Amino acid sequence: MFRVLLRLYLITIVTYSAAIYLIPKLVIQVFEHRYLNYNVEQTRGLQKLIVKQYLRAPVERWSQVTDQLGRDFAPLKVQLLLRQDASYTPAEEQLLELGKPVIRLGEWGWMEEISSPINQQFAVKLTIPPDPLDMNLLYWSMNVLIGAALLACLLFWLRPHWRDLERLKNTAAQLGRGNLAERTRIPASSNIGSLASVFDTMADDIERLLNQQRDLLNAVSHELRTPLTRLDFGLALALSEDLPHASRERLQSLVAHIRELDELVLELLSYSRLQNPAQLPERVDVVLDEFIDSVLGSVDDELENPEIVIDVALDCAVERFSLDPRLTARALQNLLRNATRYCDKRIQVGVKVCANGCEIWVDDDGIGIPVDQRERIFEPFYRLDRSRDRATGGFGLGLAISRRAMEAQGGSLTALASPLGGARFRLWLPSLD
Repeated sequence: MFRVLLRLYLITIVTYSAAIYLIPKLVIQVFEHRYLNYNVEQTRGLQKLIVKQYLRAPVERWSQVTDQLGRDFAPLKVQLLLRQDASYTPAEEQLLELGKPVIRLGEWGWMEEISSPINQQFAVKLTIPPDPLDMNLLYWSMNVLIGAALLACLLFWLRPHWRDLERLKNTAAQLGRGNLAERTRIPASSNIGSLASVFDTMADDIERLLNQQRDLLNAVSHELRTPLTRLDFGLALALSEDLPHASRERLQSLVAHIRELDELVLELLSYSRLQNPAQLPERVDVVLDEFIDSVLGSVDDELENPEIVIDVALDCAVERFSLDPRLTARALQNLLRNATRYCDKRIQVGVKVCANGCEIWVDDDGIGIPVDQRERIFEPFYRLDRSRDRATGGFGLGLAISRRAMEAQGGSLTALASPLGGARFRLWLPSLD
């Protein structure tokens, strides 16, 4: 808020300063004749009084009269001038010839000096001295107080705006984290009440649409599992009987397809659960080397190629780290399964813990992922061209589930190039401290 307040205050002060400097000059130039007449009218009596003092005395005593008037009118300065030696402009000289005074204006249109003709040769000039230092300080103090008053007014005006904007920003951040029930709760009387109302309406629509999508996905997934289970059971009974070899192979192929569908339903349910903000992650302290061993153990049983070697590199200053074991294990298992599909012979799992968090990466020596595809592979059901075949490509949900599992803990999952020549998937979990 202070940055916005400072910028607004600087704009106001600069505009105010420029205005009080330029506008008076412009007005005085436009209405100069009126200002001159006004000052002549205000000093008419003073001019006549001074001129009479000279006319009452002989010319040879005019210097003494000047000294006496200078003392009497101090701090005003009184000067007796020869008109031909004085630096009057032709227009001013013409005014003196007509017996009229000559006025020169200073700041804000106030008289700075005035010359009155005594006779054809002499004129008396009265000069207004500049303001003393203490008066200038008082004027500057008034300007400072005006600036402080402007600052107070801006702060008083900006504070409710900033409070409501901060509430709007926090609500948007909560919605981005998945808390779909969050609303601004800004009253309609606020200056941004209409904006907040539109924002809350948009949030209601988003929440309703996502809930409908989630409910539909859950309903379809649950409803699919029942007939799939029946089909699987029925085919298992059929396979228990004596059948011709060709029929048995067809039935076994159907069983494989049914189990593939059942696996897809389980993946859909997992993805749907990760979209539910009510299921907050439960972060607990785990021993990292034991956690990695348990995940590798669950993947080792699925390795079809016994020649694949999985290395582990631990670089941990501490033995324990706080994370959600279920979500992190699921993400890491999906990445390891993905690596076993596309590696040649080697996979490396690395773990590094620093003050800011924990980094886990999975490298493989496969053909890697093109740079322009490294974000799209995390989209649900998206598969690279080389993995269109379901025998190797899966359903395209594993990486999407892994990223959501990390984001649910405040972390991230990115795809990079691996030093082994293939792909590197980097998991990052921030520290809770």
